[in-house]
Amino acid sequence: MAGQVRAGIMIVMTSTFLSRRALVGVTLTTALLAAVASPVAIAATPSPVASSSSTAVPPLDTAALRAAISDLDHPQATAAQLRVSGTAGNWYGTAGVADRRTGAPICQDDTFRAGSITKVFVAAAVLQLSAEGQVDLDKPVQDYLPGLLPKSYAPIKVSQLLNHTSGLPSEHIPESRQTNTPEQILEHRYDQWTPKQLVATLPEDSPMKFTPGTKQEYRGMNYVLAAMLLEKVTGKPYSKVIGDRILRPLGLYHTSFPGNDPKMYGPHVHGYLAMSDGTLKDVTEYNQSEAWGEGEIISTTGDLDRFITALFTPGKVLPKATLDKMFEMPAPDVRMVDGSPARYSMGLQTVTVNGVTLWGKTGERYGYNSAMVATRDLQRRAVYSWTPTHRDASQTQMVLRIADAITKPAAGSR
Repeated sequence: MAGQVRAGIMIVMTSTFLSRRALVGVTLTTALLAAVASPVAIAATPSPVASSSSTAVPPLDTAALRAAISDLDHPQATAAQLRVSGTAGNWYGTAGVADRRTGAPICQDDTFRAGSITKVFVAAAVLQLSAEGQVDLDKPVQDYLPGLLPKSYAPIKVSQLLNHTSGLPSEHIPESRQTNTPEQILEHRYDQWTPKQLVATLPEDSPMKFTPGTKQEYRGMNYVLAAMLLEKVTGKPYSKVIGDRILRPLGLYHTSFPGNDPKMYGPHVHGYLAMSDGTLKDVTEYNQSEAWGEGEIISTTGDLDRFITALFTPGKVLPKATLDKMFEMPAPDVRMVDGSPARYSMGLQTVTVNGVTLWGKTGERYGYNSAMVATRDLQRRAVYSWTPTHRDASQTQMVLRIADAITKPAAGSR
């Protein structure tokens, strides 16, 4: 065993199935820290302001990379792809098929649903506006979106939305729209939500979970509000704001926001979900409006690699002073609601594996799990996407293997 996990956290679940709004994605950090014991050596959360010095990155172990994605039985999955890039080495590999019906192999430009990686794009656009003086990160979001949140809620700074320290109470999803079983997920796959309907799931008569800025809790609702702020300030759909400011300038031509359209177009990887009886159903077609602003994006490993490379390069997406804010953790006394160390900055999450500190974001939608991570100096970048058939804690097995493989030294180089 290469090391021992020195921290732990339970994955939030509804019974044994991850619910629609309780947790949009099984995050890399949560998955890693959830394991009681694993072959991955995980360090404590970095200091509040991360160092910009170079990270020691080992040579790639291509055999380990291949092995990490090739086991599609633990957990059950139909496909996987992994792209590793950077000055310390490059590798791309796939396993499984993009479509079980046709047996088509996965190609590098096949798109997939990237879930909460959407949040990085939203955060980058908000931070661009802040650098231009159009958004004040210390100003309450209620000032930008008056009357949207209940009057009883405490003022929430824009920065507190972006780093998940808002303290918003939990949403109340109507029983008629619950998706706590795979069968219910299929039943509601074409449901359409508006942003205001999503916000309306916040209860008016519940107190804040905590005083804004004093604790941290990962919440998709923070980014629903951040996307609404983008629209209010610019007068444009948030997807167009990101398209104009980020997608087109960076040439991310395979990245899109589907809105209410449940279909995926062009070459893409299909996602599948196991029903209660074990049969697999294709869930590729799904209305993503329930993840508006926080988890709807469609992309490719190549586009996400180009995006994180540009994002971490001062002046490409954000000026250096603003980019530095994406690597600032909350104050040391701000911890997750369960007492574990904070691990989210404005738009990013961070974890140290095998001595390598990674920054980026994970994402999950029904039938899809993905991540986009890099060392701050870009020596090591990794983007993966795979298609788990069960939306439960078993997903940690694949995530742990990939995290270990992209950070451990190659055999013989230790």
